[in-house]
Amino acid sequence: MATVAQQLREAREGKNLTVYQVAEFTKVRTDHIRALEDGNFEVFSAPVYIKGFVRTYAALLKMDVPAIMKQLDEELSLSTKHRANPPLTKKEQSAVDVLMFYLSKVNWRVALPVLVVLAIIFSLGAFIRSWKEQQKQDPLARLKPGIYSPTNGRGEELELIPAK
Repeated sequence: MATVAQQLREAREGKNLTVYQVAEFTKVRTDHIRALEDGNFEVFSAPVYIKGFVRTYAALLKMDVPAIMKQLDEELSLSTKHRANPPLTKKEQSAVDVLMFYLSKVNWRVALPVLVVLAIIFSLGAFIRSWKEQQKQDPLARLKPGIYSPTNGRGEELELIPAK
């Protein structure tokens, strides 16, 4: 069976297109088209570029794109450089990265109202508990002992004199 590179070249030549015409239609550079037709995938920095260019090129030539892409994946799996997609970052993930990843998957249209209702229930429970505790306490329990004496001698107004 012919390689992807050979199939692309034969299809282009069968449609009487030049490399420059293909580059103009696909907006892919001519050196990249030549590299694809030569099977020189080492020119590309990542397999995503190869796959995108081959998909665009095969669609222009009206080839069976899914079959070409499947065969391309098989060919790339044999390559040492393009066997797997390179990592996007070289640093390890921290706990914050993992937390943010899982938070990004939350459906906030559902979760936010649930969180608001839970916050209201929690606040209401805390308010009722503190109110009941306040009702149990004696309001005069914190008062210190004092001596009361009338201010004008008739006992109309009382004044608190702290005990010594």
